[in-house]
Amino acid sequence: MPTTSASDGTSLHYRVVGDGPRTVVLVHGWMVSGAVWNAMVERMDLTGLRLVIPDSRGTGQSGKPTTGYTLAQLAQDVLAVADAAGAKRFTVVGHSMGGQLAQWVAAHEPSRVDAAMLLNPVPAAGLPLPPDAAGLFRTSAGDRGKQTTIINLSCRLLEGTDIVETMLKDAANTSAVAIESIFDAWTKGGFADKLSAITAPTLVVATDDAFLPAAFLRDAVVNPIRRARLTYLPGPGHYPQVERPVEAAAMLAAFLAGSAPA
Repeated sequence: MPTTSASDGTSLHYRVVGDGPRTVVLVHGWMVSGAVWNAMVERMDLTGLRLVIPDSRGTGQSGKPTTGYTLAQLAQDVLAVADAAGAKRFTVVGHSMGGQLAQWVAAHEPSRVDAAMLLNPVPAAGLPLPPDAAGLFRTSAGDRGKQTTIINLSCRLLEGTDIVETMLKDAANTSAVAIESIFDAWTKGGFADKLSAITAPTLVVATDDAFLPAAFLRDAVVNPIRRARLTYLPGPGHYPQVERPVEAAAMLAAFLAGSAPA
């Protein structure tokens, strides 16, 4: 499994699936690692594609430093992985906080991003949570009970399934400082004024996510991005790539076909 180094020397682990000419970087969200994409990736036709799937710092097999958990550094880590994979231009697919990081990359390095697909993305402006939810999320590191509650709150179709156990094992490997500091970073946001710089065609996917309803995503993410569109996938909650991997894979395949670079 390849690794590269972040600007501060942190080891960044990533996987490469497929060997096609078009590179697609899959950016995961808070609490989990790149493993959150597995079910969707297994159902994709990889013809012509090369998927690059990083573990962000503090998660999965990447290094777990005590610092560097800002949106800017996490986004630079994504770019470091893209560089290591030889991807001068790529499509970025981000989920949740990973969707926020995808917006950061597309806004700050528009020449490198040929298309962006955002699954239930956290807005660039951030997403402050009610105090009870914020307390639960921020103090969940190493707490299986709290993390089970978070997954069951976030998802609509997983309760009682083996998939929850898989997600819990992944989350248990995320460091406490990553849980706390990345939570602080994505709830605060802070770069909404940069979204007008995004030039890539962008698809924002909304679901029946209680935290990020479609109307909110249209106002906070779609409208500020000039070439963005919204689509709605009914049924799943916050993790469509886990709850409905067949549909998520089909949606991504259709988006890639419709946004193929000239």
